[in-house]
Amino acid sequence: MKLSSFGAGLGLLLVLGTGALAQDEQTMEELVELCTTCHGEEGRPIEPDYPIIWGQEFYYLYVQLKDYKSGRRANEIMQPIVEELSKDQMKAVAQVFADKEWPRIGFAAEESDIKSGQTAASAGQCTQCHLGGYNGNSRNPRLAGQNPAYLERTMLEFKDKTRLNAPDKGALFRAYDDADITAMANFMAGM
Repeated sequence: MKLSSFGAGLGLLLVLGTGALAQDEQTMEELVELCTTCHGEEGRPIEPDYPIIWGQEFYYLYVQLKDYKSGRRANEIMQPIVEELSKDQMKAVAQVFADKEWPRIGFAAEESDIKSGQTAASAGQCTQCHLGGYNGNSRNPRLAGQNPAYLERTMLEFKDKTRLNAPDKGALFRAYDDADITAMANFMAGM
């Protein structure tokens, strides 16, 4: 169940504590605003290969922020943003976006991508972690309805070992050719 704005604000208060309350609220407000600069005011990112984070799983978002901060996941835009954030701030930001409703981007995959993408995803047993509808769970991200260019880029980064924060994914995606990866990205994005 998604929290109301009041509930999210109350949760944020509890996470950040009461010291320097006005400053913390302003800082969090500015941080959320900064996130929406790229990830979209309505949850639709400004670039096709940026991820949808509205409605994404809390734990996944939090771990990605931690991985950017530690350097386990490299990104020239994200690393400077998170480098000074505390654990509590990262959790609070993750919660703000997890509590939002997932936006519909209206992507429709070609029939050929649906068939070959579904076959490739089944071979990789993607539903074991991301569930049957690719909606994710408390530990794994939602893939259904995600930007196809982002899904493709992410899978290729795992395959090419440029994204190293989930080594098991690298081994998995090295077994696929690029056409299968494109088909899987389009299939999942179209769900």
